[in-house]
Amino acid sequence: MNVLVIRHAIAEDRRRFAKASQDDGLRPLTARGRRRMREAVAGLRHVVPQFHVLANSPLTRAVQTADLIAHGFRGAKRIELPQLAPDQPVKSVLKWLQDQRFDATIALVGHEPQLGVFVSWMLTGLEESFVDLKKGAACMLVLNEHVRAGRATLLWSLKPSHLRRLGGA
Repeated sequence: MNVLVIRHAIAEDRRRFAKASQDDGLRPLTARGRRRMREAVAGLRHVVPQFHVLANSPLTRAVQTADLIAHGFRGAKRIELPQLAPDQPVKSVLKWLQDQRFDATIALVGHEPQLGVFVSWMLTGLEESFVDLKKGAACMLVLNEHVRAGRATLLWSLKPSHLRRLGGA
């Protein structure tokens, strides 16, 4: 199984949004974040020709990021995955992955620090983050037939600027 892990694109400032008494879950992408993510998606297409499932957190910024990704990758099944919400344990994401097809390529769109903890845990078996995904960054994990923590291999990890360069931006 290949698992493409993507952090949501640049969103509105958290503090400014909170001062307006708005729910953080509704915080949208900025125009700059949308533009940069479209450019990054062009780069993603060079390293990931297709994936079978595109799962995203239910928070607005992750949904909007997944919308941009889906536009660049036609044919992937789209699902909203509550386990990718930032307050959910990484074990719930793993449990969901264990129910997916072993030969699938799955894209996960979520948030830090949960994604960093998830990637680190899948690589080492320790729930301590040593991975910091910038907004719009992506990495590819390869899992063998035993989809368990500590069994993944990191195939690649790319900053958003690398993805944009790959896409020709």
